[in-house]
Amino acid sequence: MLTAFTAALLLITVSELGDKTFFIAVILAMHHPRRLVYIGVTAALAAMTILSVLFGQAVSLLPKVYIHYAEIALFIAFGIKLLYDASKMSTTASDTEVVEEAEAAVKQADSQLPKRKTSLAIIIEAFVLTFMGELGDRTQIATIALAAGNNPIGVTIGAILGHAICAAIAVIGGKMIAGRISERQITFIGGCLFLVFGVVAAIEGV
Repeated sequence: MLTAFTAALLLITVSELGDKTFFIAVILAMHHPRRLVYIGVTAALAAMTILSVLFGQAVSLLPKVYIHYAEIALFIAFGIKLLYDASKMSTTASDTEVVEEAEAAVKQADSQLPKRKTSLAIIIEAFVLTFMGELGDRTQIATIALAAGNNPIGVTIGAILGHAICAAIAVIGGKMIAGRISERQITFIGGCLFLVFGVVAAIEGV
């Protein structure tokens, strides 16, 4: 359980920094009460984590040998892709594209809501935008892979805590921190982390 908790916590915390949902939280917190945004964002990430873990548990019903090799292949593939992406980025690469996507998503959601928003409306907006932004994200797939081969409770607690930490960073000081985040460094660290988990999964199966 401790191993699953630690793996999920590290993987989610590193992968979510500078992600689309991270910037959605930053932008929302600039226009709405931070407490309400944090509740909506964290609830969405927790719900996505639980769904991913449940899906991972369903996948675990498949023959163990298939799950084992699929987990190794998935982590190594993600790791290589992230390292490749990092190598193509300049040292001054920014998150402009990701920020623009987040801004567009928030702007579209705001246009569909009344100008005077209730507390519940703000929480729901944060929840829906974050949940939709997280669908198909690499952290969701990584959570499914971890839950398929590790203790589900440890993965759930670790992933939710990791998401909660990143959401807190985004909501409390995201605007200041966002400009200091090096997309290249975060991508490189994420790639290394995925490779490490792939190697560990391979060793554990020996």
